[in-house]
Amino acid sequence: MKKRIVSLLLAGLMLAVLSACGGGEGAPAGGGSSGTQEGAYKINVILKTTASEHWQLIMAGCRKFESEHPDVVLEITGPANETAYDDQQNMIETTRNNSEVDAIIIAPLQSETAATLIAGETRPVFALDTDIDAPEIVSFIGTGNEAAAKLGATEAVKAAKAAGWETIECIEIAGVKGDATNTARMKGYTAGIHENGGTFLADEIQYANAVADQAVTCMEAIIQTHPDGIAIVCANNDDMAVGAVRAVEGNPSFSDTIFLGFDGSTGACQAILDGLLTMSVAQQPYEMGYLACQAAYEKLEGKDVDAVIDPGIEVISPENAQARIDKVNGYLAGLN
Repeated sequence: MKKRIVSLLLAGLMLAVLSACGGGEGAPAGGGSSGTQEGAYKINVILKTTASEHWQLIMAGCRKFESEHPDVVLEITGPANETAYDDQQNMIETTRNNSEVDAIIIAPLQSETAATLIAGETRPVFALDTDIDAPEIVSFIGTGNEAAAKLGATEAVKAAKAAGWETIECIEIAGVKGDATNTARMKGYTAGIHENGGTFLADEIQYANAVADQAVTCMEAIIQTHPDGIAIVCANNDDMAVGAVRAVEGNPSFSDTIFLGFDGSTGACQAILDGLLTMSVAQQPYEMGYLACQAAYEKLEGKDVDAVIDPGIEVISPENAQARIDKVNGYLAGLN
């Protein structure tokens, strides 16, 4: 709260000086850290990576919050990919050793490792996208991944039945083994398939480490074991889902297979419009980033914040895919 008061006093002093000098109209517009006053809150955001659309959208939401709050300075970092565990660990350790940081937001690649790294931290820490089971965590800001995947699987079973499948079997192309988000989505897919009369083939799960190229290889293995096709292929993200679809192009045995992705990326939405991908469970990453920064700010201001903040989900189909593309492109344009 003291930082907030100092920030407001300094802001008022600057405005007075600018008015006296006739320089008010030339002052920089609020656009993030470039216009931030001395004494602002410094919040560090450590992402799983900065290399994909999902994380770019989270960054855009964070930057939007920063642009609206001149008493906030954000530092956003993330490793090159979602298996660069040591790089993220170094980022967390560096942030903890920086006494100027007021609050920390972490999207952990490895939740248990992150919990160990933040042990004893007295500054507020927030888990983003993937939860961290640690007493230091003030709030988890992210999708209820299990419930979201269950909803997607439920819709996929409906679509498979409508496509004429009598035996509803599902294979998952999963992300990184052991990742908490991956595990939660797997549980949701399993429940959604089973509760709607299908069979989730747990013994045939394929791990593609969250990347499209490996998903192609996984799908080729599925083709070998199911040459006559399968009702549903669900993936832990959209990149893997689109990769799987590409692997079966021109194969009539999979022409009626329901391909379910997760994230609602623009590439997935376009694939849905093109008739390749069937559907995607869409997170709201822009809102996720914004709400994480808002929670950190409110905590620093001495306000109470919820232990879980869920920005919501939607299932993307041909009916709403274009609207999703337009919205996402608008968010990303604001980041540039």
